Amino acid sequence: MLPGGGGELIYRFEDFSLNVDRRELRHGDDLVAIEPQVFDLLQYLLQNRERVVSKDDLIEHVWNGRNVSDSTLTSRITAARHAIGDTGEYQRLIRTIARKGIRFVGDVQENSGSAGVHAATPVSAPAANPAPGFAAAPKLPDKPSIAVLPFTNMSGDPEQEYFSDGISEDIITALSRLRWFFVIARNSTFAYKGQAPNLKQVVSDLGVRYLLEGSVRKSGQRVRVTAQLLDAVTGNHIWSERYDRDLTDIFALQDEITTRVTTAIEPKLLAAEGLRSETRSTDDLNAWDLVARALSHFWKLTATESRAAIAILRQAVERYPGYAPASSMLAFALLVSGFVGWIPGERKFAGQLARRAVELDDNDPWAYMALGFLAWVDRQTNEAVRQFRAALDLNPNFAAAQAWTGWALVVDGQTEQGLKHLDEAMRMSPRDPLNGFLYAGIAAGHYLAGRYDEAINYARQAVQLRPGILGGHRILCASLAQAGQIEEAKVAMATLRQLHPDISVAWIRQYVPYTAGPMEQFLEGMRKAGLTD
Repeated sequence: MLPGGGGELIYRFEDFSLNVDRRELRHGDDLVAIEPQVFDLLQYLLQNRERVVSKDDLIEHVWNGRNVSDSTLTSRITAARHAIGDTGEYQRLIRTIARKGIRFVGDVQENSGSAGVHAATPVSAPAANPAPGFAAAPKLPDKPSIAVLPFTNMSGDPEQEYFSDGISEDIITALSRLRWFFVIARNSTFAYKGQAPNLKQVVSDLGVRYLLEGSVRKSGQRVRVTAQLLDAVTGNHIWSERYDRDLTDIFALQDEITTRVTTAIEPKLLAAEGLRSETRSTDDLNAWDLVARALSHFWKLTATESRAAIAILRQAVERYPGYAPASSMLAFALLVSGFVGWIPGERKFAGQLARRAVELDDNDPWAYMALGFLAWVDRQTNEAVRQFRAALDLNPNFAAAQAWTGWALVVDGQTEQGLKHLDEAMRMSPRDPLNGFLYAGIAAGHYLAGRYDEAINYARQAVQLRPGILGGHRILCASLAQAGQIEEAKVAMATLRQLHPDISVAWIRQYVPYTAGPMEQFLEGMRKAGLTD
């Protein structure tokens, strides 16, 4: 909570300012690139500048009590010093106290000021109902920025205000967990509550590109929630959805709407950012732009687009070795592309990248996704599930982590439990680019449970949605054969051989991560479909 309940909390020292609500560090008017966890560490030191902060204090408050190595701790302190022009040798601002801890020793001014005081661009003409307290237009940050405006209560019932406010606040919290995005804090966006602000003015006031707005209408025991995502700089409409629900458990409903909206927004924003970078040379792109462009290729999930994405991500890692998302996404792209067969496997390198990403930012869920995928393809189910759940702990709305948890459990023979995770992933993100993998995983679960007709249905959906994902073709062959549809299974096998000429029993044993029992059950169907050793 902000002191005094007013504007934004800002710490000023030397020529630097750290804006807590905007999560910005600036040197003069320039935005300083800083990893989220390094920002958290610096903020904690500033908040506790009157005392020495111990290692245990940092672990409890910055790492939320999770175990971290001394090397990780040291690297974050070094990065914090580097961000504010300090060094371990001079310790001008962050001083190490032998055997006790560290302390911020610079002169600090703390105030709750108005947004954007460091910006150089003047505000455009005021809207009819401008929000108070915004004096200048801040620059757009390097990564995609979004403000969630208070959802409008259209029920005509003031008592329903808490519900519309609760949805807005929960979406802000959920989006803040996504490491790619810069999310405006609740206190700033709720300054517009009860108004109909000019969207261009909001962009100018808050320094954001994207706006999410919505409404809540209650009638009897039914509620309708609408939401739409806008690129407020260009005026383009990116996404909208309407949710009609029974108003039974209000908190469960609030959680469901939050999950649906958050999981829908993430891929739409990433796609919009990728398109925005298409017209620019890669030489002109910053770290985030390179990752966004790469993802716009990767999520098309074809061999050609995957190779293009990996090439761009390699550039990002080479040019910005300290940027965690570049390392984690390159690791994930290499592992998925190697698993599908689009590129030669680079599992060792991918593992190094994933571990490096965790060292750079151990709050990056995609780093744990990559580590989980690495364990999964090595048939280490328990370790894979542990890493995927670590990703879910960081982002509970992470549909991909739910999906791969399900896949890992299914191919280990824990079919019913795995199918629950796959179904939850589908519920969280029904239009996800990864759904071709989900359908193949659901098909595998039904196959291993002996429900071959259901397996065929989901395998066909996987093949239709993503023809280049070979797992769908493989499980279709096996399912058709086990269902007694031998001729159709042979046709499906001929298609698979065209897509994957090297397919054999030996290849499957080496590269498809079924564990022992499920592997034999799967190969039984593949042999019936005509696959040879």
